[in-house]
This record gives sequence, structure tokens and C-alpha cells, in this order.
Amino acid sequence: MSDEELKKLEKEVKKTKRLAGEAAMELHDLIEDRLPDAYGELMAVAQNTYDACKAWDEANKKFLAASEATA
Repeated sequence: MSDEELKKLEKEVKKTKRLAGEAAMELHDLIEDRLPDAYGELMAVAQNTYDACKAWDEANKKFLAASEATA
């Protein structure tokens, strides 16, 4: 794998990590500030957070595997 491809994977990891962090903050804000009134939003926000974290995990695993393969 070329350095350019590896940097692209690393960029994707950083992007997905940022998105996961943003989703986690949204979930935290819902829990801290709006429950129990906004309980109807809980499942959608939690699912979004899960999906964002899973996307980060998959991107990170791909990057780590590529890093090890080129080392």
C-alpha cells in the first residue's frame, strides 16, 4: 500500500472518530439535559451514536491492518 493510500485511510479514521465524538456528545446532551421529556428521541440518537462508533471502529481496523502490512 502506498503512503498516499495509507494517509487517506488515516484521514478517514480521524473523520469517523470526530463524527463518533459528535454523536456521543449529542447522546450525552440528550441524557443530561432533555430526558425524560425527550425519551422519544433516545433510540434514534443512540442508534446514530452506535453507527458512528462502528464506522470509526471499522475504519480504524482497516488502517491498522494496512499499517502493519506496510511495516
